[in-house]
Amino acid sequence: MGRIKIDLHDIFNRGDEIERQLQRAFDEAVSKRIPEIEIIPGKGSGQLKKTVLRFLNRPEIKKLYHRLDIDNKNFGRLFVYFRHER
Repeated sequence: MGRIKIDLHDIFNRGDEIERQLQRAFDEAVSKRIPEIEIIPGKGSGQLKKTVLRFLNRPEIKKLYHRLDIDNKNFGRLFVYFRHER
């Protein structure tokens, strides 16, 4: 199973596409019981990361995952962890 990896570099300026990619990854993680999503917004100006964090903080999204980690070695990478019910 492992993880889902999303690299947002190519769509950094298309907010609607970013949301679709994130939603698709969350839907897949939940339906297939995948324990982790790695999101790479990149370092850049930080705007893309803010967009991702706004998505992750929505109440309907936040209830789906267990924990969020920001990679302390690579500022441009986030990990979302799920604790799926049996």
